[in-house]
Parts: sequence; structure tokens; C-alpha cells
Amino acid sequence: MENYDLIIIGGGPSGLSAGLYAARRNLKVLILSETLGGQMALAPSVENYPGAESIPGLELAEKMKNQAEKFGCEFKLAKVVGLELKEIKKVKTPEKEYSTKAIIIATGSRYRRLEAEGEDKFIGRGVSYCAVCDMPLFKGKKVAVIGGSDTAVRSAIYASEIASETYLIHRRDQLRAEEVSQEKLKKTSVKIIWNSVVEKIEGDKFVNKIIIKNVNTNEKTELTIDGVFIEVGEVPTTEIVKAAGVEVNEKNFIKVDDKFQTNISGVFAAGDVTGSFAQIVTAAAEGAEAATNAYLYLRGGFYGEKKPTDYGEKK
Repeated sequence: MENYDLIIIGGGPSGLSAGLYAARRNLKVLILSETLGGQMALAPSVENYPGAESIPGLELAEKMKNQAEKFGCEFKLAKVVGLELKEIKKVKTPEKEYSTKAIIIATGSRYRRLEAEGEDKFIGRGVSYCAVCDMPLFKGKKVAVIGGSDTAVRSAIYASEIASETYLIHRRDQLRAEEVSQEKLKKTSVKIIWNSVVEKIEGDKFVNKIIIKNVNTNEKTELTIDGVFIEVGEVPTTEIVKAAGVEVNEKNFIKVDDKFQTNISGVFAAGDVTGSFAQIVTAAAEGAEAATNAYLYLRGGFYGEKKPTDYGEKK
């Protein structure tokens, strides 16, 4: 069994930032993650991270990883399948088991399902949750992006450069995206369908149409379409940590105090998994703070305290 001072579970901006800050404190640090970059890696272009005017999300993730490794942080692609969160904590992967004195949970979130009829049937056959991954497959075809967030709007803008026709379907009469993104959207050929939800996705081998319902009038219409890109938010990835005794709130986000510590001593959490503002800059900042507090915990307490105390909710 390999031993570490700190193990970070998750390789998104929060986990990578935590790895950097912990390694600079000369801790023996390991990041375990199934992928590099988390949701950040799926962004075709990141334009709101300070110092990077425009950069592909995966490239930004690689830069973060390289910077952390420069200071001695180890990174391994592995799925965490089990946790024991006693004084000496154990992290299990299918291949190995690791022990550590402290853990930072930075598992982020995953795509929220639309829960429309036919959605599951056509995943990978016209239904996608990642525009940057799959949009090139729909060159010259008709696509619909579902949602009103900044991610949905950016995906629609991206789609308009590739697809023959792009629709943006939103259940409300105004978007939640940043004003800058909305201004860019106005300059594209994207057609917006307001106050509407997708009730059903239909097709043969692949998607060929969707049934849309107006939430105000209940009127239903059919739209011929080749691809459906669902961008309706995310849900936290907390199943394994919940099973290990980490407390979550009613929405399954991990509860943390003002030091980003959970209800279990020596177990911290940061980033999207805590229900924070879902932005790369926020996740990175929380990862840095969690790593600093983990370091102080390992050195005997927080700023003079003998032991971690005052567990509560951050929000």
C-alpha cells in the first residue's frame, strides 16, 4: 500500500489547484481521477479565466496538471471505488489501495438528464451532453441545444458554426447566460424557441425529430432534428463519499464549513461538489483554500487550534 500525506479525488480545476498548493507546501500529494480536467476539459473555449484570454478547456487543464507536477504532485488516472475515512484513511481503486492522513474531495458534477421520453434510447445516437465532443459529427445537419445557461448558449454559438440549422430551446422567456454570451448569440443564425420543453425524442436508428411543448399554452409541435444537445445543468458526484459517511445536503452537495472541511476530521471538499458557483475560477480558488487548510490540519490545527473544530455548513 502506498502512503501519502494528502490524496485529492478529482482532476478538475479544484483538484488540480489543490494539488499545486499542497505540493508547494512539500506535502506528498496524489491526485486520483478518471479523467483530466473534469467538465473544464469539455469547453471548446474558456474566455473568463483570468490571464487566459481564450484557451481550450483541455489545454488549460493540461497546463494546470503540468504546473502541479512541476512541484512534485503525482497524478494517476484511476477510478475510486471505495473509501475508509478513519484516522488513517484508505482510498481504493480497482488496481491499488492507498493510505493517507487527509483527503480533498473534488469530484465535481456530471450532466443532468432531461428526463424526456426517448432520451436514454438515443444517447450516442443523436443525443449528447457534450457539444465540444460531438458537434463535429453534425456538420451540415440540424441540431437543437436545450437550456438557457452560459454553457447552453456557448454550445449553440459553437453549433451555429458547424450545423446547417441550430435551435436553442429554453423553458423560460429569458436566458441565464452572461450578457457577453447573449450578445454573441444575437450575431449568429441560432433560432430561439422560448417557454418550451422537449417532451419526447423520436427516431429510427438515430434521432430524427423532437416533440416540444409550450409551457404556457401546452401546445405541442414537432421539430425535425438530427442532434439534441442537452445542457440543463449538473448533479454532484457524491455517491462514494456518501457511502463512506460524508454528509450532504438535500441536493446531494457536500456540506463543508468555512475551512472546507466536511463532518469527518481530515476530509475536505472543494469545487462544484460543494454546490459552489460553477465556474473554473471559483473551483480553483476553493481547491487552493482546501489544500491550505489540509496542510494546516496535518501540521496540528488551523491557525493555532490544536484540532479541527466548528463543523457546520458553508452556505
